[in-house]
Amino acid sequence: MSSQLLHFTALLPITNSIRPPPLTPSRARPPSSAPQFQAFHTLSQRTHIPSHVYTHPAAILLELCTSIKELNQIIPLIIKNGLYNEHLFQTKLVSLFCNYGSPSEAFRVFETVEDKLEVFYHTLLKGYAKNSSLGDAMSFFCRMKSDGIRPVVYNFTYLLKVCGDNADLRRGKEIHAHLISSGFATNLFAMTAVVNMYAKCRQINEAYKMFDRMPERDLVSWNTIIAGYAQNGLAKIALELVIRMQEEGQKPDSITLVTLLPAVADYGSLIIGKSIHAYVLRASFESLVNISTALLDMYSKCGSVGTARLIFNRMKQKTAVSWNSMIDGYVQNEDAEEAMEIFQKMLDEGFQPTNVTIMEALHACADLGDLERGKFIHKLLDQLKLGSDVSVMNSLMSMYSKCKRVDIAAKIFKNLQGKTLVSWNTMILGYAQNGRVSEALSHFCQMQSQNMKPDSFTMVSVIPALAELSVTRQAKWIHGLVIRTCFDKNIFVMTALVDMYAKCGAVHTARKLFDMMDERHVTTWNAMIDGYGTNGLGKAAVDLFNLMEKGTIKPNDITFLCVISACSHSGLVEEGLQYFASMKEDYGLEPAMDHYGAMVDLLGRAGRLREAWDFIQKMPMEPGITVFGAMLGACRIHKNVELGERAADKIFELNPVEGGYHVLLANIYYTASLWDEVAKVRKMMEKKGLQKTPGCSLVDLRNEVHTFYSGSTSHPQSKRIYTFLETLGDEIKAAGYVPDTNSIHDVEADVKEQLLNSHSEKLAIAFGLLNTTPGTTIHIRKNLRVCGDCHNATKYISLVTGREIIVRDMHRFHHFKNGTCSCGDYW
Repeated sequence: MSSQLLHFTALLPITNSIRPPPLTPSRARPPSSAPQFQAFHTLSQRTHIPSHVYTHPAAILLELCTSIKELNQIIPLIIKNGLYNEHLFQTKLVSLFCNYGSPSEAFRVFETVEDKLEVFYHTLLKGYAKNSSLGDAMSFFCRMKSDGIRPVVYNFTYLLKVCGDNADLRRGKEIHAHLISSGFATNLFAMTAVVNMYAKCRQINEAYKMFDRMPERDLVSWNTIIAGYAQNGLAKIALELVIRMQEEGQKPDSITLVTLLPAVADYGSLIIGKSIHAYVLRASFESLVNISTALLDMYSKCGSVGTARLIFNRMKQKTAVSWNSMIDGYVQNEDAEEAMEIFQKMLDEGFQPTNVTIMEALHACADLGDLERGKFIHKLLDQLKLGSDVSVMNSLMSMYSKCKRVDIAAKIFKNLQGKTLVSWNTMILGYAQNGRVSEALSHFCQMQSQNMKPDSFTMVSVIPALAELSVTRQAKWIHGLVIRTCFDKNIFVMTALVDMYAKCGAVHTARKLFDMMDERHVTTWNAMIDGYGTNGLGKAAVDLFNLMEKGTIKPNDITFLCVISACSHSGLVEEGLQYFASMKEDYGLEPAMDHYGAMVDLLGRAGRLREAWDFIQKMPMEPGITVFGAMLGACRIHKNVELGERAADKIFELNPVEGGYHVLLANIYYTASLWDEVAKVRKMMEKKGLQKTPGCSLVDLRNEVHTFYSGSTSHPQSKRIYTFLETLGDEIKAAGYVPDTNSIHDVEADVKEQLLNSHSEKLAIAFGLLNTTPGTTIHIRKNLRVCGDCHNATKYISLVTGREIIVRDMHRFHHFKNGTCSCGDYW
């Protein structure tokens, strides 16, 4: 018990021989004269309770009680002193148990009362409405009516609030009917509660009908209907109602504005937001912290984060919500670094982060890929004892996954108690983002085995994982599941399916799904345009882009990146140049680094190397590795040593961590017979500890993925595969194939041919041919760009075997059939 309660126990009769010391004069006071006991005094007069009861020390103990634990310590004293059956104590016990969230204990006291006063019923109903299930509250309401207790208006307001909070429309209508039959159909408070219930049950039209029928309306009524429209995503109508309420003589107060500003943010109207800000200043509300917080949140969501920061800086008082809104504003406006600075400032100024703060900071770390600061926040949330908050732990798993430490995320997930659907989705997406497709699919299956039904986000997470496999059979399986789970009308799920089929090489199936969609998002168009581009169908990508321009959905920066890349893959140089110009001139979109890289690739592949280099020199930003990498790749194709060296020098200044660019430069030197330069590049790689990424090809056969590395002999069928390749080599040579050994040096001619024959994609193709029936299409995935010799050989293999072979390399698809490739030898 608290120290005050311990002192007051000295006034109770005690049978033990040892008594506590008497109260000091400074702590004792006449209980009957204390202000907090006036309610006891009034009740005693109404119920004829003797004065010695309401002045009894037990009554004082109850008044000082602050928790359920203290209450349970006082009850034995009440019973021992024979006071348990007094109405005063019964009333107080029922009230306290309800206040401390234990209506079941309150009901036990209630049931022992012989002559129950109406106040017992009203108090207990309030307790059930606030602290128990809606079913329990409704059951007691029925009990109250069967006992002949006439409901008061507040009974209905409590019940309607619970119905609204639980979105239980059926029971809400039942309460509404009881309210009418009880004669409260015109009561202002009751009908305001009815409006609120319908609005929270997403029946905003019904809510408005009730509001419109009210004979009188006060500011609370107006605020309720405005909040209803705002919370149901109907910001425009909410704004119109604010104008109407002023016409009818009601001035918006701070609650109106706090309700309205989020609606303006959702509506995205900065002009209206500024108008409300002006009203705030005229009404002198700017000093209210909740108004300032709502304003900075509105400005952030309307893309004016600078103005939001000015408001934040001028706030004399800040709450955790204010800090959270500012951090979230920067995160949503893709300025994660500034979000982290605000977070650090919050800590420096002594504000304790909340669970929302931690989640926003983790989001910023995830966007930055900042593992070290992410680990710091992990330690901080442990100190704050937020480890039991599932939402926080979900954000933590997401951060680790985006920082390439999905292994740590998996450990957190394994130990997480009370996993939610979001937890499963986070883990599935984390595995998918880190290329661990098998684990993503395994968790997807585990989730369903535990009766956790997938939602649209689950599907949007697992479908891209399957897209990475490029296995049409798996694609059809997940498509069937989408139909069975009724997500085939969800725009984002269907967009993911379009993208998946395109990445499986089934671009025509992707287009069928695209055409079947009733509604398309800009990402849907982007997925289809990109699908055409990566499958070498540049003309189709351009036609689709032109069709998009005629519709209502406008291209974004990703759309232009997709269509320029499609032009690059298909040699449509003039079209690509036109789209790059249109991007800024017609749509006001500023090109990013990726757009400049795509343009260099477009010009370089077409052999316009000098033009590509001049384009780089005129860039309004400092070129990055992707830009110079595209230039170096083009120089490798067209054997340009001078520009290749310039591009390589720039790349090495930027200090790349993988050796692919060094290999490209070495190949340029080799083609030009510059052996000393080749040796220098090799020495540079050794000094930096860089190695060429080994070629790796994968083929799926009967639910098992078979992996082949160049020159490897670890596969169980290796001997059979190499024997088959020798025979196949003779057949394709007879058809006209000539091995291209120019990329291999320092070995004899016959060894060069053997090395070419052991490239990973040839091993994978041979395995596929050996283990499938004639006519079956072979699907291969490769981690690197297909080399010239393998590309040429695969064309001849498709000719002599009569098979279609689809190879997906790191850049695009190659569909080999009848001795030709869909890329037209332009890749």
